[in-house]
Amino acid sequence: MSETAILQVEHLTKTYHTQGEALNVLKDIHFQVQKGETLALVGASGSGKTTLLGLCAGLDQPSSGQVVLHYTALDQLTEDQRARLRNEHVGFIFQNFQLLPTLTALENVMVPLELLGHKKVQPLAAELLERVGLGDRLKHYPSQLSGGEQQRVALARAFINTPKIIFADEPTGNLDEATSQKIEQLLFDMNQEHQTTLVIVTHDQTLARKTQRIIQLKGGKIGSDQPNPTTTA
Repeated sequence: MSETAILQVEHLTKTYHTQGEALNVLKDIHFQVQKGETLALVGASGSGKTTLLGLCAGLDQPSSGQVVLHYTALDQLTEDQRARLRNEHVGFIFQNFQLLPTLTALENVMVPLELLGHKKVQPLAAELLERVGLGDRLKHYPSQLSGGEQQRVALARAFINTPKIIFADEPTGNLDEATSQKIEQLLFDMNQEHQTTLVIVTHDQTLARKTQRIIQLKGGKIGSDQPNPTTTA
């Protein structure tokens, strides 16, 4: 195992069997992501981007191959152990925000640390919400927040456990252009502040070009894997 790669994907294949037919979504995918690196996974709809992200995070299991996340081979863990690893070392940002509707913004941000058994996490959650510009929205429920505000809550939640890596699946996919730009700036600023590794699935080439490296998927395979010399992220 690499001592510097926070994520190692080794000859990953994912096949779904439906009505007696095999659908090969991913075929022999392999790459590494170094600590602190920012990476975009791009490709047409159906190219396997979100499937690959789920496998990298241990949310699903491959048909063959291996994922090593935070120096741990995921196929050697039970589901409970994979969940513990995610809770301790991984942050998530989703296109549809994934906030709990019955919890306030503050309570939503507190959830990851509370699941780990931490006490007195409210001050840190409030500090993170202040950081994303929602210091006056702590007691608001998701239904009382705009889409951009909900994604800001999700950003704060993603960083509260001081993750080593963040997986973001179309983080601005449901937002207008102006709001997207603000969320993207926040995401990269906070990622740099926390020295976190960032893996983004996106169809937005403008967002992809803000990362240090771009992997393009074509037909379930890696079409290209190139550093981005123009990035300022």
